[in-house]
Amino acid sequence: MANVERSVPDNAPGDFFIDTTCIDCATCNWVAPSVFGPAQGHSRVRKQPMGRPAEHRARMALVACPVGAIGTREAHDLADARVAFPDPLEGPVHHCGYHARASFGAASYLLVRPEGNVLVDSPRFSGPLVRRIEELGGIDLMFLTHRDDVADHARFAAHFGCTRILHEAERGPRTRDVEWIVSGTDDAEIAPGLTAIVVPGHTRGSMCLLHDDTHLFTGDHLEWDPGERRPHARQEVCWFDWHAQTQSMARLAERRFEWILPGHGHPGRMAADAMSGAMAALVGRMRGH
Repeated sequence: MANVERSVPDNAPGDFFIDTTCIDCATCNWVAPSVFGPAQGHSRVRKQPMGRPAEHRARMALVACPVGAIGTREAHDLADARVAFPDPLEGPVHHCGYHARASFGAASYLLVRPEGNVLVDSPRFSGPLVRRIEELGGIDLMFLTHRDDVADHARFAAHFGCTRILHEAERGPRTRDVEWIVSGTDDAEIAPGLTAIVVPGHTRGSMCLLHDDTHLFTGDHLEWDPGERRPHARQEVCWFDWHAQTQSMARLAERRFEWILPGHGHPGRMAADAMSGAMAALVGRMRGH
């Protein structure tokens, strides 16, 4: 629980605050961008919410925060924020909220499909979220992009009886019982309209999930730069091999998609043709051109 006595000094004065336990995962910045924003090594309240919609989004950010760094000076009923997740983002894509400390605040997404819902990476296991997912049809598959963002995957798998998918290079003590193991570097169709794309770089066995040539769930392989409004990758968070990540990005640039749904940071969208050009430009930047 956030402590007002540890409030960061650059919060805007008022009810909502962020304290010094913030890990700078930036979740609040895109869940409630009218209220929260980046500072030096942490997030802050840049403007107190004005009106009910902004206050509701701020409460959702409070619920989503993986470390409980967001608080309020006045008492708030959080019931509406707790049941607001999974939050519809675009078409069948929902943001699960309830980010987990174990994943450094990584985002997870629920893809709602008549053929069976897909959970991409794992959020925090929480009763309100679980009940809402049940109402949306449960989970058939859980796609784990890489070892870093697995969080409470075992609890979700036990509760929903879903099949988990992970690359063989990402198996470890916490993931040794994953049911479906992808091997090699070839793309794999895991269901109609769902393609696992192996993208070594951030980790040896990182994967993206492409849905209907529209939504690309990228884990930590590919991000979206909201300021420049373009695809982005950061060498400082490449844990395996930057050259391999560049090669993987070049292969990914040959795919058509409109949405980047990353493990960290803002989702972003471009028309498919524009995205193809932006991805080619990103590969050029990664190669130092």
